[in-house]
Amino acid sequence: MKLSQRFTDALTFATELHANQTRKGNGVPYIAHLLAVSSIALEYGANEEEAIAALLHDAIEDQGGAATREEIRRRFGDTITEIVDGCTDADTTPKPPWRQRKAAYIAHIPTASASVRLVSAADKLHNAWSILKDYRILGDNLWQRFHGGKEGTLWYYRSLIEAFRTQGSMPIVDELDRVVSELELLAGVADKNSEC
Repeated sequence: MKLSQRFTDALTFATELHANQTRKGNGVPYIAHLLAVSSIALEYGANEEEAIAALLHDAIEDQGGAATREEIRRRFGDTITEIVDGCTDADTTPKPPWRQRKAAYIAHIPTASASVRLVSAADKLHNAWSILKDYRILGDNLWQRFHGGKEGTLWYYRSLIEAFRTQGSMPIVDELDRVVSELELLAGVADKNSEC
């Protein structure tokens, strides 16, 4: 598959939208995450629309809500907008409480389109890799970055894996499971779960 000018336009748009945003706790320019999610999605079979949605997956949530949604629709069409919407856990400021948002997001995954599940899984896989990498450096201090702390964050990722699997096995979800399992093991959560 060859990516077209639309992908380039989306990359430019995403770069402009997130220009002043950095990754939580480490100062890495946010575009690095968006590039990684698009790359992961492409490596797991994304078409161009899904790859574009991967670049824009946080745009509505983090960069303007409804106005940004309409700008994405105007520039890139309904299909990409629907995928981005499906990857958005809140489009209002202030956002609803963390646990409520995450539970609602998990609940919608089993009925989401295959495109939404692919882009969402690519996003969660990159996030989990980043958490694992940073955990190896920072240890338990890492959890201070996250509203859910250690227990809530690991609950969220494990629950997402279960939600993704309701639609059958996907290699990207299997990889997410491996990364989250390693994180649980390092964080000492896997042992507690096996004792229950």
